[in-house]
Amino acid sequence: MDFLPIKRAIVSVTDKSGVVELASFLVDQGAQIVSTGGTMRALSDAGVPVTPVSDVTKFPEILGGRVKTLHPAIHAGVLADKDNPDHLATLAEHGLEPFDLVLVNLYDFASAKAKGLDLRGLIEQIDIGGPTLLRASAKNLHSVAVVPDPAEYDRLRQEMQANGGKVGLEFRLEMAAKTFDLVSRYDRMISDTLASAL
Repeated sequence: MDFLPIKRAIVSVTDKSGVVELASFLVDQGAQIVSTGGTMRALSDAGVPVTPVSDVTKFPEILGGRVKTLHPAIHAGVLADKDNPDHLATLAEHGLEPFDLVLVNLYDFASAKAKGLDLRGLIEQIDIGGPTLLRASAKNLHSVAVVPDPAEYDRLRQEMQANGGKVGLEFRLEMAAKTFDLVSRYDRMISDTLASAL
């Protein structure tokens, strides 16, 4: 679709710069916010209505937060092609809802590395769910908007204001390209770090 209404967003960020303001804007535009852990607490403490991801998955965060969003109730909603009636029927059959926006940034592996953490400490700072959500939403750019960087929050807001609460395909394509580049660089940094530990 050319212009995507933003009615449901998943928000899970390490860098919380501007996230409360943006989430408040999204709620004012009529969007539901689904969130995890520290992000959910930050939004809730600021008075932003937020749905815990565990309410969507019907499963608690486990393994010290290693598994939060890695669940079909999340990823089916991110990966469903809204132009494909079969995909929409599958969501309905399983009582799932699509997402329209993925607002995610990654664990700060670079800062962890700069602190000189040992190998086990570094490994705990390797984000798994975040890159998975980013890649899934970037792949599905015809049905989902992805914003991987707080530097783009103002542009998202402006995009929605200019288009009656919707996000255009050109913006979604630009953000998808940026997302794959970001995840690629993130993985390369981790790969280089682990290789240097050999």
